[in-house]
Amino acid sequence: MERTEAESCDVIHVHKDAAEKVRNCLPAEEELLELSGFFKVFGDATRIKILCILLQSEMCVCDLAQTLNMTQSAISHQLRMLKQMKLVKSRREGKTVFYSLADGHIKTIVNQGMEHIRE
Repeated sequence: MERTEAESCDVIHVHKDAAEKVRNCLPAEEELLELSGFFKVFGDATRIKILCILLQSEMCVCDLAQTLNMTQSAISHQLRMLKQMKLVKSRREGKTVFYSLADGHIKTIVNQGMEHIRE
């Protein structure tokens, strides 16, 4: 990844009208905090791997653990976080719990993220 230095203005001049207009359009602080938490969930490679797997097929914890060569406990911990943030959902079939993506938005977010980094 190429590192670039951020540039700043040579002259300090605040465009008050533009700044005020944009400030008034910002979402509420509570929404921004929730959005920040939502994106933090994507900051873990294991959770991303789980989401990528669930893009392909719903799976139970046993299958996810086998696929990722991890313990069921570790997978369950990550699934709990993903479910808490409404990224995955579960359904019970007898004694087995299957996980899948919560909705089409999650697929779009993951796919767009992959498209962005592959550019």
